[in-house]
Amino acid sequence: MTQQETSVSGPRRARSPEAKAAREHAILDAARALGRERGIRTVTLTDIADAVGMHKSAMLRYFETREEIFLRLTAEAWREWTPVLCERVRHASTADGVAAAFASTLAARGAFCDLLAQAPLNLERNVSIEAVRSYKLTSGESLAEIADAVREALPGLSDPAARDLVAAATSLAGTFWQISTPPPEIAELYRSDPRLGHALIDLEPRLRRILRTYLTGALAA
Repeated sequence: MTQQETSVSGPRRARSPEAKAAREHAILDAARALGRERGIRTVTLTDIADAVGMHKSAMLRYFETREEIFLRLTAEAWREWTPVLCERVRHASTADGVAAAFASTLAARGAFCDLLAQAPLNLERNVSIEAVRSYKLTSGESLAEIADAVREALPGLSDPAARDLVAAATSLAGTFWQISTPPPEIAELYRSDPRLGHALIDLEPRLRRILRTYLTGALAA
């Protein structure tokens, strides 16, 4: 950071486009790390500001709310996941193979699953209309690309059914991730009481079974 960008009270507003972009990336990186460590819903704007070394009021020049930060991260996660999934799907030729591709790639991305659960609950509700538009355009592009890959692997599947598969997979992954990662004390409760064994779930195999069943039915129809 240059002398012009600092003061005795802390970092000043980034002046150049490059400096602004660097500051935004730093904020996003800090939020991403905190979200993985603590869970998205527990991370506050102050937490992120402290991690970056900025005052919260200064950070508001870059992002209006914590929800905007995490919505940006959700869009980034869609862009990262989509080509990985599509590559796996294109090498599949059965309903089980496609279901396995979705389940394994989502299970390997716990932070993305957390974001998927939080996006409709709160991340889309405390941001500008333009922030929602940008996010929906990103997720829509991913949806179309994934649906095309699924139909290449399973030619008998209709486009609406392929799109429903993506919606089901991402919605269930978000929900199942929340259920499968309870706080330690709750997890211990489930393990210690045989009557609560049903509350302990493993995200990947359950998601794979459900998606395989859906695809088998959709292909038969």
